[in-house]
Amino acid sequence: MQTFTMVLQEIWTSLFMWFFYALIPCLLTDEVAILPAPQNLSVLSTNMKHLLMWNPVTVPGETVYYSVEYQGEYESLYTSHIWIPSSWCSLTEGPECDVTDDITATVPYNLRVRATLGSQTSAWSILKHPFNRNSTILTPPGMEITKDGFHLVIELEDLGPQFEFLVAYWRREPGAEEHVKMVRSRGIPVHLETMEPGAAYCVKAQTFVKAIGRYSAFSQTECVEVQGEAIPLVLALFAFVGFMLILVVVPLFVWKMGRLLQYSCCPVVVLPDTLKITNSPQKLISCRREEVDACATAVMSPEELLRAWIS
Repeated sequence: MQTFTMVLQEIWTSLFMWFFYALIPCLLTDEVAILPAPQNLSVLSTNMKHLLMWNPVTVPGETVYYSVEYQGEYESLYTSHIWIPSSWCSLTEGPECDVTDDITATVPYNLRVRATLGSQTSAWSILKHPFNRNSTILTPPGMEITKDGFHLVIELEDLGPQFEFLVAYWRREPGAEEHVKMVRSRGIPVHLETMEPGAAYCVKAQTFVKAIGRYSAFSQTECVEVQGEAIPLVLALFAFVGFMLILVVVPLFVWKMGRLLQYSCCPVVVLPDTLKITNSPQKLISCRREEVDACATAVMSPEELLRAWIS
C-alpha cells in the first residue's frame, strides 16, 4: 500500500512539473517574446537599379517595419562597427528597399536589415555575400526607328545619366558596310543617316555603362524602307532647275524692260546741222554784241522808213 502511494505521488509530481514548464512560456509570451529577424536577403539589380529584398516578418494583426543599413568598402575594412542608415529605408513597411542611391561606387557593399514592432526589434540579418554593382543585369534598350522624309531617325529610352548607347545601322543589301554611332541623348530623336529612295535600312542598339565598363546585348534588329518617294525627288530636281532659270532670266528681263522704257520715254534726238553749234560760245556772244551795237548806232530817215514799210 505504501509503495502504491509513493508511485502515485511521483506521478503527480511529474505531471505537475511538466504542466509548470509548459505553462511558463505561455505566461511570458506577451512580455518577453523575441521578434524574428527577416530571412533570405537578396539583391535584384537591373540596369543599375538595386533593390534589396527579404521575406517579411508576419505578426497577425500588427504592422512590422524594417530598417536597412549598409557598409561600403572603407567601412568594412577600417571601421567594421560603423553601419550607415539607408537613404530611403528607415522604418519602411514593405519587405524591400531601393538602395540605388546608397550604392555609389563599384566596390563590395554589405547590407543588413532588421524588423521593428513597437518597442521590439529583431536581430540584424546580413546579406550573405557582399553586393557589387558591376553584377547588375544590363538589358538592351528600347528604341523607336522612324523616317522623317529621307532621314533615318532613332529615339532611345531614358535609362538614366550613367547610360550611353552604341547604335549600329546599315543599308540592307549584300556586302553593306555597318556604321556605328555612340548616342548620349536619351528620349530625344537622333538623326542617323540620309536614306536613298527605294532602299531599306536596319538598326540595332546596345547599352553601355562607363562606371562599370560593361555592355548589354544588342536589341532586335529593326528595319525601315523608303518606298514610292522617287517622284518627290524628281520634283525637287525640277524645282531646283526652275529656280536657277529664274535667277538668270528675271535679271535679264528687268534689264531689257529698262532699256525699252528708256527708248520710249526718253528717246535720243538727232539735231539737224543748222541747229548744231559750230563756233565756240565766246565767238557767238561777241558776234551778237557787234550786231546789237550796229543796230543801235544806225539812224534811218522818214523816207527810208516808209519805203521799208511799203516794201
